[in-house]
Amino acid sequence: MASLINTSNPDRPAHFSDDAWVEVLSAMDRTYADLVGYQEQLERKNAELEEMRTFLTAILSSVSDVLIVVDRSGRIARISDSFAQLAGPGRSLLEEPLAQMFAEDDKSVVLAMLQIVQDRRRTSSFEANLLTDGGTEPLDISIAPRLDDRGRVDGFVLTGRPLGALRTAYAELSRSHDSLKTAQAQLVRTEKLASLGRLLAGVAHELNNPISFVYANTHAMERYAGKFEAYFARVQEGASRDELMQLRRDLRLDREVANLRDAINGARDGAERVRDIVEDLRRLSSDGSGQMVVFDLAETVRIAASWVSRGMKQSVAMQMEPLTPVQVLGRAGHIQQVVMNLVQNAVDALEGQADGLIRLSVERCGDRAVLTVADNGPGVPADLGTAIFDPFFTTKPVGRGTGLGLSISHKITEEHGGTLTLCDTPDGGACFRLSLPTEDEG
Repeated sequence: MASLINTSNPDRPAHFSDDAWVEVLSAMDRTYADLVGYQEQLERKNAELEEMRTFLTAILSSVSDVLIVVDRSGRIARISDSFAQLAGPGRSLLEEPLAQMFAEDDKSVVLAMLQIVQDRRRTSSFEANLLTDGGTEPLDISIAPRLDDRGRVDGFVLTGRPLGALRTAYAELSRSHDSLKTAQAQLVRTEKLASLGRLLAGVAHELNNPISFVYANTHAMERYAGKFEAYFARVQEGASRDELMQLRRDLRLDREVANLRDAINGARDGAERVRDIVEDLRRLSSDGSGQMVVFDLAETVRIAASWVSRGMKQSVAMQMEPLTPVQVLGRAGHIQQVVMNLVQNAVDALEGQADGLIRLSVERCGDRAVLTVADNGPGVPADLGTAIFDPFFTTKPVGRGTGLGLSISHKITEEHGGTLTLCDTPDGGACFRLSLPTEDEG
């Protein structure tokens, strides 16, 4: 930039010294260098965001749940590929009455559920048998109303998960005791995939906001870059100081330099938010196998509870205090699954309850780290307290639970040298206490 200094320029004011002019150009040179550096950082962040976007798209494309959009008259308007393949390739399903897609005994149930959702204007769930080329396939179906601009029900959206494969697995387990251990390991993975499936909508929403923020700041920086390029082009062409000063005022470069810094900070904050979300999801989806490691139980609880809350269909308050940092030795991925099972059970127990509250606390009690998960729901009946941890035992409706969540959680806890118990709840609701040895004791 020093080569651009015209010390013999007659238009330069006499009081404006060469040293001052060199300082001005040096400052502009530093600003341009900073801009180039920020642009390189932004390009790297954009590459990372694209990789994250590809990762999320791969997850979304692997979901096997069916999707059906129905108009207010009960006729099918849109379907997913998974539903078309399940119902039978080659069948023309659009404009068909939804009830005709199900077994004779379930048609009245489907029509009744559509009417209930229309009247109550809230999501409902049920189970019905879908007619397929090979017979019938049981589906766990959730119906949500579609509302128009005036808030009137304009149709319905149905999502369903096939239950046939899962029930076949249960039947095989009952016939073959020797394969129970292997099948349970597979069901642990199925439980985790089911949890991830419920969270995908929340993940997409969580990622959309910071990504949109990054894009907006990127567009702003492109505009700033164009102004700086125009200015430095005139500098390189040897424009006079007065002309450059006027151009600087016209382009409002002083204001844009400040705005550029804000845009860079905003883009960086958005990219870091996306990175944190994906890192949490990666840690959540890990199978937890491998060597035992030291981890913070409170942080594991926070992450697991936050991901369950993202997938909740209704608003449930979560009170997380105190969450005392306590270091334990184990497999963080397995403990995350235990916490998610406990919190998800509490969420399910509070379905339809307006004042639902879940309280989580982590405390150190001597040489033990103790997690308590309590809710103000209906609680566990006294006569079921001894059976609550038995395999395949569930109080949920058919198709809503595997009956393995608490059993698997109990087994994982024992493998970590801990205990999982049902607490006494004099004030009502359900309470579970997870106790694990601390790092010192382990």
